[in-house]
Amino acid sequence: MNHEESAALLHFAGQLDGRISRTLADPSAAARMIARWAEALPEVPSTTADGRWDVSRAVRRYYEQRGGDHSARFFAVEPHHVLSEWATHREAALGRHTDPLPAADPDRPEQWREELLGTRRAVATGAAAPADHRALTSGGPAPAVADAIRSAGRRIPPAVAAQLAPYRPTRAARDQALATGRPDPLSVPCTWCAARPGQPCRQGKGRTPRATPHPSRIEAAARAAGQETAA
Repeated sequence: MNHEESAALLHFAGQLDGRISRTLADPSAAARMIARWAEALPEVPSTTADGRWDVSRAVRRYYEQRGGDHSARFFAVEPHHVLSEWATHREAALGRHTDPLPAADPDRPEQWREELLGTRRAVATGAAAPADHRALTSGGPAPAVADAIRSAGRRIPPAVAAQLAPYRPTRAARDQALATGRPDPLSVPCTWCAARPGQPCRQGKGRTPRATPHPSRIEAAARAAGQETAA
């Protein structure tokens, strides 16, 4: 952010925090504060190209005191609070990003590499939106797709599927979740038998696969789905 953007952000913060507004009321103190913020946040953009980042929202989140953090009661927002929020956003954006195929000649490795790094720098600085190709292959199906799958029915008759369920516990659990519209219980670890995500629950000393997940795992998947929806 530059001086103008820092001044605008501090004016917004002053509307939330009287301590900052009192400092801004003194011209000399305001000039020092604006300069300090501009010097501390030169690589933090005020907004990003995809609209997912707005520095004013980072300041607001600090004063919302989420997660039981009551620091805002005792300390006015500082540049390091914004830096922390931006670092989290930047890492998430780079995690979603998939490198596009460079337009440079692949027989010129230096230009090829420079174009790749340039794209990543643009994403890391907020100048370009990440290429979210990974979002197409991660997570569950979209609601419309899930509805279409449910309406298409099943190739295996229900009676045969019931007979096969003990031998295919992972598939049976997911089929049951899809048929009822409930969250996939295998998407979370089981706190009862310590089965990892994607693995069926087990029972007995021989760790025999269960035909159905443990009830606690079903409840944990429902809670996790509820938290994601609320977020």
